Amino acid sequence: MGMIERISFRGHDGISLAADIRGPADGAPVLLLHGGGQTRGAWGATADALARKGFRVTTMDLRGHGESEWSPDGIYMLDRFADDLRGVIAEIGEDPVLVGASLGGLTSMLACGEGPKAPLAALVLVDIVPRIERGGGDHVVGFMRGTKDGFDSLEDAAEAIAGYLPHRPRPKSLGGLAKNLRQGEDGRYYWRWDPEFVRPRENWNPDETSRRLGAAAQAIDAPILMVRGTKSEIVSDEALRHFRELLPQAEVAEIPEARHMVAGDDNDAFLGAITDFVARHAGRGEKADG
Repeated sequence: MGMIERISFRGHDGISLAADIRGPADGAPVLLLHGGGQTRGAWGATADALARKGFRVTTMDLRGHGESEWSPDGIYMLDRFADDLRGVIAEIGEDPVLVGASLGGLTSMLACGEGPKAPLAALVLVDIVPRIERGGGDHVVGFMRGTKDGFDSLEDAAEAIAGYLPHRPRPKSLGGLAKNLRQGEDGRYYWRWDPEFVRPRENWNPDETSRRLGAAAQAIDAPILMVRGTKSEIVSDEALRHFRELLPQAEVAEIPEARHMVAGDDNDAFLGAITDFVARHAGRGEKADG
């Protein structure tokens, strides 16, 4: 695998967004956006595989996550993430294939479907659709809120994850987990995201948000692939039916036995589902600057 270059982008309000870029300089751009509570490190194996296939792959920490700066006012509305993404695509300077998992997919829908529409070559939505399963979403956010105050040890963190993801085998080493946690001055281990990210929003309307996301998705003028885990707690069978009705031209790929963290549950199957789509559409867009 070639060199990984550390770069940074500027968010819409000037905050710094940490990113890595790999693959040949003349490769068609692919931008990978992680889910809520994750970091760009979640894409390591996927980014390496796409770079080996000749794509110029960028992984980025969303605001408030990983090594990116936190919102100064503690606000993390979808609009903030979408504005960041519009600026990042402008900096890239060429229409990328966007691969957005969960929050990254929601961000992509708004940034590319609502004005000012960010240009893209194609969009891969990873286990996310405009109308998500409310109970599954509450489960994810509930875990994040329940663990935002940190852990006494890496072993405690591993125990909490095992309870949250019982279908996953326990890792033999805690090294990978250590990358997703930071040790505070108090000696406790905390996730690499701003706790304000999961603070309840009084004015949030799920039905209105779903309607808005649906309209944005329909307004995207680029090919779309949605990759779903067959055991997803977020994209139910009903949500999938709604997605097919909303976007009949979109492609759908299902990963057997995978849950919401599709790439983490079965990365080989995930790569198999997206690689041909990415290859077919990467580099088709015009330069973002005209």
